[in-house]
Amino acid sequence: MQIIARKFRQGAKPFIVQSILATLAILLILLFLDVYTHTALIASLGSSIFLVFARPHAFGSRPRPLLGGYAISIAVGTACYLLSRLPEVANMPLSQETTYIVFSALAVGCAIFLMVITSTEHPPAAGMALGLVINSWNISSLAVIMMAVLFMAVLRRALLRFMIDLVE
Repeated sequence: MQIIARKFRQGAKPFIVQSILATLAILLILLFLDVYTHTALIASLGSSIFLVFARPHAFGSRPRPLLGGYAISIAVGTACYLLSRLPEVANMPLSQETTYIVFSALAVGCAIFLMVITSTEHPPAAGMALGLVINSWNISSLAVIMMAVLFMAVLRRALLRFMIDLVE
């Protein structure tokens, strides 16, 4: 069993540099979000940072799936959030918790379906759809999230020629 990656043993510099860049990028993003109220939303951004900096050449790190995956997930998550709060839904014989669970699952499933059929698969974005149903948020937090995703895409593009895939 191998504990330390072979690529790391061949040269640690990209691992250190890309991890520091990822740390600085997420730090900058977190300065603009409420880390106490938006925890579920922030978690998916952390996963995206991992992809962008640990697997910069992977399909999911490219701008189309990164931006498209989040756009789809935000739209689907918002729609499911709004649907879950309709009076007709509130009058159903389900507890509020069960309603959130059902609409959260629906948000993830619909986001996956739409990402796959539009070739915008970005797995961490599915977590955003879920987070929007179960977490409190406002329109300005969605704007900050999309700006954060755009920031990641721009950073990746600017640094891509200097970065390697750290994970095999």
